[in-house]
Amino acid sequence: MMFFAGAVQTVLVMLLWLAELWGRAGWWAPLPTVIPSTWAHAFLMLYGLFPFFIFGFLLTVYPRWMGGPTVPASRYVAAFGFLAAGMILFYAGLFTSRLVVAASLALQLVGWGVTLHALLAVFLQAPKRGPHERLLNLALAAGMLGIACFLAGVFSGAPMAFLLAREFGLWLFLVPVVFLVAHRMIPFFSQSALINYMMVRPDWGPSLMLLCVVGHVLLELTGQTAWRFLADAPLALAALHHSWIWQFRRSFHARLLAMLHIAFLWLGIGMTLYTVQSLALLVTGVDYLGRAPLHALGIGFFTGMVVAMASRVTLGHSGRALEANDLTWYVLFGVNIAAMLRIVAEFLPGTVGGILNTLAAATWLLSFLLWGWLYTPMYLRPRLDRKPG
Repeated sequence: MMFFAGAVQTVLVMLLWLAELWGRAGWWAPLPTVIPSTWAHAFLMLYGLFPFFIFGFLLTVYPRWMGGPTVPASRYVAAFGFLAAGMILFYAGLFTSRLVVAASLALQLVGWGVTLHALLAVFLQAPKRGPHERLLNLALAAGMLGIACFLAGVFSGAPMAFLLAREFGLWLFLVPVVFLVAHRMIPFFSQSALINYMMVRPDWGPSLMLLCVVGHVLLELTGQTAWRFLADAPLALAALHHSWIWQFRRSFHARLLAMLHIAFLWLGIGMTLYTVQSLALLVTGVDYLGRAPLHALGIGFFTGMVVAMASRVTLGHSGRALEANDLTWYVLFGVNIAAMLRIVAEFLPGTVGGILNTLAAATWLLSFLLWGWLYTPMYLRPRLDRKPG
């Protein structure tokens, strides 16, 4: 049910943003949102889309990873109910009232809390607790704090509250969660799919990642953006090193595996762009890259990993073969095209940049309409092998 909601959100979030972009282009009046549309877009991308996939995955794998008890249906159904209701109310409130938006955020916090409580219950009772789960728990708590900051911003209108919500959601929630899941699963999946593959999972990876993202946030919030490369460069090098030792070049023997490796490579690309951006600021005082690094992470890394991981999990848990068909492969290709279009748009001024930005949104939307057409029916039907789940 979490993946189903996530699949719906991949379409609704971009439909809303595409309507906003067309409004800015003069096709119709800009959307009459009660909070700035840019911040609404940021909230939906950080807290209204990816968490459905993250929670659906973690609620399933926490018991398997740690040998703990299965999450009761009552807990994950309740979590889904609060989160889905919160999203419906958010869309309604976005065009009617800040109070309704605030109520939607309160529901989101309750749903998030129910989810985190369910995961912590598994964690505390499990015999095989590891560093991945400990850091994931912290990242999920940071996500809750980010929503609380956004709620404060809705009431106060303070730019700092929205900035904190963005930094917590991007750097202390999404980057750690997606990195940690990749760090645990990509070597495992690679060993399962490739002959004579030696599984390597650097122990220093999660610790370095945590240090870098915290450093990035501190430098950003204190206005030291020109020195941000001190945190960004090590993470860029670490991510590229992981892609190399995980044998990115061999992953293309299996499409479903290659999709994970391609998505993870975007972390190295995105952090390299952040590093270049920071160094350029230090040397010239000019920001040449704008939001290009952000969209390398948001579209290339986060969204690519959602397509890769959600496709694999959906196929496996619906009793299907772990093989990516042509359509699944083309969807990932579309996401990568959307990422590149959005990055290039940042360097082209005026109308051309706006057209590329709109094309990026349209490419995303088309890709996920196709993905949803293929995968959402699987969430509504029994497993092909007749097993429970």
